[in-house]
Amino acid sequence: MRRLIYIVMLLLIFLVEGKSQQSPVYSQYMLNGFLLNPAVAGAEGYAAANLTVREQWIGLTDGPATYALSFQTRLMQESHISRSKSVRRRGKSASRGGRVGLGGYIYNHRNGAVNRTGIKLTYAYHIDLKSAQLSFGLSMVGTQYKLDDSRIKLEIPDDNLWSGVHQAVFIPDADFGVYLSNPDFWVGASVDQLLESAVKFGDQGYETMILERNYNLLGGYDFMVNRDLTLSPSAYIKVAESGAMQVDISGKCYFKQDFWGGLTYRTGHSIVILAGVRVDRLVFGYAFDIGLSGLMKHTYGTHEFTFVARFGDVASRHRWLNRY
Repeated sequence: MRRLIYIVMLLLIFLVEGKSQQSPVYSQYMLNGFLLNPAVAGAEGYAAANLTVREQWIGLTDGPATYALSFQTRLMQESHISRSKSVRRRGKSASRGGRVGLGGYIYNHRNGAVNRTGIKLTYAYHIDLKSAQLSFGLSMVGTQYKLDDSRIKLEIPDDNLWSGVHQAVFIPDADFGVYLSNPDFWVGASVDQLLESAVKFGDQGYETMILERNYNLLGGYDFMVNRDLTLSPSAYIKVAESGAMQVDISGKCYFKQDFWGGLTYRTGHSIVILAGVRVDRLVFGYAFDIGLSGLMKHTYGTHEFTFVARFGDVASRHRWLNRY
């Protein structure tokens, strides 16, 4: 009976992790679409580094937390230092050179006793359609799943069942994406966890923890009200292979291209308050998730901070620049 209890406990940890957040959740996907779609790597036309820190359900012990660091660039014949380019508007150039984009992405996601660390290496190819840009991207992914002993308390520490559990496993995988953009709109589709690998911690059992595919669809449109004010509605739809769906519907307002605020409604989960500012080549974004369930009574919400630095700008050679 004791062994059965341990098995049920472990399965609950893995299944809750699998059903709720098999892949990290980001509220500020507009600031760095590369985190969700490999085809965005290099689509902006300049090198950019992004740091995201997300602390979920502040106030609850062992609440989920995500830390992500990414870098992306476009391989061009020349490079120019980014100076006063707009935080979000894309420029135009007659050049068709530099079609290859490269990117890297490393993250750590903690959820209770399960700690997941992943790394992605991305190759993207961009095609100039004269009135738009079409991009394709492929990522090779490696993820380590690890159990934190300090968060698992056993009645008998040397139990034979626990001794047969592999406390760290490494899973290879791949992501694929397509991205289309022009000066007024952007839309992309991607699939992650293409191989649908199985995570098996023990020598027996646990085959039910499958990393199912997730299908992501993102898009947005720009409405210029006047010279200083722009409205930018966007949407993010995530569908798991099992049929589970999450939809983010967002609206942001940009003032003089350097300040913005907005709201996001996430189906069945929360309302997100968005705000940000650009200072020269640096971008700072903040999101506060307000839960819609009874859990909000016991937490201080979810906080997400994003920092972006642009190191170079090839706007004079590249047709489109992705918004921030």
